[in-house]
Amino acid sequence: MTECMEYAIENSPVIKQRAYEADNYRANYIAALGAFLPGISADAGTQFGFGRNINPDDNTIKNVSSFNNVYGVSAGVYLFRSGQLINQWKQARVDKLLGKNNEQLAKDELSIEVMEAYINVIYYRGMMKFAADKLEESTQNYSKTSRMEELGLKSIADVAQIEVQMAADDYSLTQYENLYNTALITLKEKMNFPYEANLYIDTLTSEFNYIPANESVADIFEYARENNPTAIQYNLRLQSYRYDYKIAKGNFLPSIYASGSISTNYYKFLNDDTSVPDSFSDQFRNNRGENFSITLSIPIFNRLSTTSTARRARNYVRIAEAQQTEVLQQLQGTIEKKSVLDREGYAKETIQLDKQVRANELAYQLTLRQYEEGLMSPLDVQTSSATLLEARANLLQKQLMYIMKCKIVDYYKGIPFVENK
Repeated sequence: MTECMEYAIENSPVIKQRAYEADNYRANYIAALGAFLPGISADAGTQFGFGRNINPDDNTIKNVSSFNNVYGVSAGVYLFRSGQLINQWKQARVDKLLGKNNEQLAKDELSIEVMEAYINVIYYRGMMKFAADKLEESTQNYSKTSRMEELGLKSIADVAQIEVQMAADDYSLTQYENLYNTALITLKEKMNFPYEANLYIDTLTSEFNYIPANESVADIFEYARENNPTAIQYNLRLQSYRYDYKIAKGNFLPSIYASGSISTNYYKFLNDDTSVPDSFSDQFRNNRGENFSITLSIPIFNRLSTTSTARRARNYVRIAEAQQTEVLQQLQGTIEKKSVLDREGYAKETIQLDKQVRANELAYQLTLRQYEEGLMSPLDVQTSSATLLEARANLLQKQLMYIMKCKIVDYYKGIPFVENK
């Protein structure tokens, strides 16, 4: 079962999507860090002028073609932005954790789906074996009854009744074979396993001691609310929305932006022998200019857009708080009702059903012997056999459910379905 989970995680398109999404969150985090650094750009341009142009030497107008080459470097950085940069960085850090957690949550959800599909395969394979054993017993009983009818020990009605039972057992085997094949296809689908390939299912099981464990549901929940991926997901979403609200409120405050630049140029007239330009190095040095500026931006009125954005962000925070409360309540109920209590219940049922199966096996053997001695009818044999099959089916189902619930309880206690490699 664990190998099936590992294969599903390694080959699942959904897990790959979550991994790419997590990488996008990491990229956003790097971009948020870069927002603290100044932006630097360099530019260069060339311009050809035709017709009337200004002579840069004496500012007179000349009717001649010109060539102008411009170079510049500029830089700018926010000195103050109402805490938006730091909040955007914190939000990106939370989102990075959220992306990683969503990837793990997708792995856990897929593991549960694969585990359930695997359990169904094992169950229907076990039922197929029980049905095959029952058909073999019915076939043997039919041969014995036919021989006894030839010897005058049984009637034709007894032979017909056993033959009907044999046909019913054959139909039951076919039905469970179909259910097993369907369950196997479902398992391959969950694993993203090729449908045409053979999937070997190991049904060898160890002996289990079905002893109900007394564990504190409160302790398991306290651990899960801080460490379970589902609880972490809504906690991180709440934090992200809170930072979003802080960013929205920061739009009401002013910002300060500083910038500076250095530029120079080279200029000359084309096809003009009367004007001899300075050399490129002289112009590059002499035409250089610098500037520095600080801009204070104060928001006054932007058609209520800032107010509406902040209001929506605040409502998202309240929605996230309500969702977190709801999810934690559901998580506590799941741990208590559908995990711990179910596991203890299946453990107790398994113990009782194991005794019931042994008793039904003994009763069936006794009924079959009495039937051969003429003390029981074929209907009694059929009833005893059906009761034994039902008890075996219930025992197998409870055993498998107990194993699955143990895995789920361990999961809420912090033991992963599949160890991260």
